[in-house]
Amino acid sequence: MDHDIAVQIAGIGALAILCQWLGWRLKLPAIVFLLTAGLIAGPLTGWLRPLEFFGNLLFPLISLCVAVILFQGSLTLRFAEIRGVQQVVVRLVTWGTLVSRVISAAATMWLVGASRLVAMLFGAIMVVTGPTVIVPMLRTVRPTVTIGNILRWKGILIDPVGAILAILTYQFITALSSQQALFMTFLTLGKMVLAGVAIGAGAGYLVGLALRRNWLPEFLHNFTVLGVVFSVYVLSNSVEHETGLLAVTMMGLWLANMPGVHTDDILDFKESLSILFISGLFIILAARIDFATFEQLGWAALGVFLAMQFLARPLKIALATAGSKLTWRERTLLAWVGPRGIVAAAISAVFGLRLEQAGFADAA
Repeated sequence: MDHDIAVQIAGIGALAILCQWLGWRLKLPAIVFLLTAGLIAGPLTGWLRPLEFFGNLLFPLISLCVAVILFQGSLTLRFAEIRGVQQVVVRLVTWGTLVSRVISAAATMWLVGASRLVAMLFGAIMVVTGPTVIVPMLRTVRPTVTIGNILRWKGILIDPVGAILAILTYQFITALSSQQALFMTFLTLGKMVLAGVAIGAGAGYLVGLALRRNWLPEFLHNFTVLGVVFSVYVLSNSVEHETGLLAVTMMGLWLANMPGVHTDDILDFKESLSILFISGLFIILAARIDFATFEQLGWAALGVFLAMQFLARPLKIALATAGSKLTWRERTLLAWVGPRGIVAAAISAVFGLRLEQAGFADAA
């Protein structure tokens, strides 16, 4: 059994390298090949069975990998880069989130026939447009600097926002039987924001201080920061459930904008790790897809996708970019790029299971 697990891990690594090379060689996003490889290795051939081989370790490993990916992304976010378009980013994360949620939930309820509460949770999960997809795409598409910065900032910031929104929606659903559902939801929001921001910013400041004052030898910089990222993620989740993504994002954002802190070497190291984790995660998650679920949903699933891509996304971009200096070509590109990533896949799996256990028959 141990040998089989080693073979699977080595096989995932080999597939990841091949897919990344094909993406580079053919000038296409590597994710196309990663998803294809996962589908072939998983549901089509049965060679890769992640849950069977990794067991209870699968989702904790996915969570830690996502934490590193988000930290690496937030480490590239410098406030000077979005001067002039910061209002667009803020609108995308606020009003854009509301538009995505409402349209996704409505489409799920009307087209798939999901209950109102399950549709609300699905809409909350679908607000994210993950950096695990967008960042690799930007390497291939290479849009203007302005568009690249908007997509990167929004993609990285929206992941913890989406996770928090999903938690709050789940909290509201499960607390509906009591008369304090709304109060409990707002209380949870306050605790989550406080825990995530305080722990993430505090860790970012302490790590930045250690780097700026040379309290650590250079050969320990990468190792120490990686260890702190894992610790911050776990600590924040322990203090308040599902706040780890917000904490590591805040940590990276603080470090990126802290005066006198040089993060170039750390960024190079984390970028290499992110490529490794993203490649492995997409293969593993694609391998878990069950084609039978598509047959159960039928054409209604396609209708939900079309509503999110051709209605929610363009409307969100139109609202967010109103009055900005972006050209119609730039707005069109923004309206077309709205992929979901690892966070959406992981959160949907977790909350789908929780709602099933709570007795919601259509949660699956």
